[in-house]
Amino acid sequence: MLPAACPLPLPPPLRRGDRLRPVAASSALEDGAKLAAGLDLLRQWGLVLDEGPALVGRRWGYLAGSDAERAADLAAPAGPAAALHACVRGGWGAARLLEQPLLLPQGWLLGFSDVTSLLWAQVSRGCGGAVHGPLLTTLAAEPAWSQERLRALLFGEAVADLEAVGWRGGVAEGPLLVANLTVATHLLGTPYLPALRGAILVLEDVGEAPYRIDRMLTHWRLCGALQQLAGIGFGSFEGADAADGGADQPAEHRFNLEQVLRERSLDLGIPVVAQLPVGHSPGNAALPLGVLARLDGGRGRLALLPDRVSDGVPEGDR
Repeated sequence: MLPAACPLPLPPPLRRGDRLRPVAASSALEDGAKLAAGLDLLRQWGLVLDEGPALVGRRWGYLAGSDAERAADLAAPAGPAAALHACVRGGWGAARLLEQPLLLPQGWLLGFSDVTSLLWAQVSRGCGGAVHGPLLTTLAAEPAWSQERLRALLFGEAVADLEAVGWRGGVAEGPLLVANLTVATHLLGTPYLPALRGAILVLEDVGEAPYRIDRMLTHWRLCGALQQLAGIGFGSFEGADAADGGADQPAEHRFNLEQVLRERSLDLGIPVVAQLPVGHSPGNAALPLGVLARLDGGRGRLALLPDRVSDGVPEGDR
């Protein structure tokens, strides 16, 4: 039998004066204005920036530097360790770093999209603190509620349940996993896939046509991955129905995004919700991976239960 997903404890909450280290693990960044705006907001929260190498304009092909340079962003510099490693942007490249021995940082690791590779690698190693949430270049453009949710989560304060649209009823509890569908699909069959049995999985993506989303979810079904879950939620799939995917065909010859997501999930016999505020469309609600969560398919609600993972063991198993 495949191993069951286990809840993971969160790192200590951030405090004013803790150190922040930017990480450029994916595509190159040429315009530093959005990065500066994101860093300014984190400074307002009392975090202190680690002065590392210049990340704007650092480039190796389409990547934000060589694999060694990008991996070094995650390495602890001399002096106090950073309590938060925040990724600069997505794109592509983070998974390449997993080909080499990679010492992922202790503490909080923040990002989404391509950063899914690093977040899931951290969870697969049994370490909490991976947060699926805004990147440094998207943080300033997030709505105020999303910014405040991230701050509260990192600083150890309670966060509100997320409202969704219920597609299939029932209530499930399990460790939470959140991912970009495309990136997570390319982790199937690797050592960096967290345990899925009994987990609640939230998926999002951007620019993928419905037929490609169908193809990826079918891959998950064929390898038995979706059938292991306790519950599944769908965030935003920005631009899916407008993406190139048979637009020249009449509507009756195509499936739209909702049709694909429903058809590939509702027969799994687990709670299913959609339209969670998670993904490439603002706001992108921060969610910590590995913590125990409750998915209510009837009410359309996702709740975190962090008080029950303070030592990594569910209360019922103590």
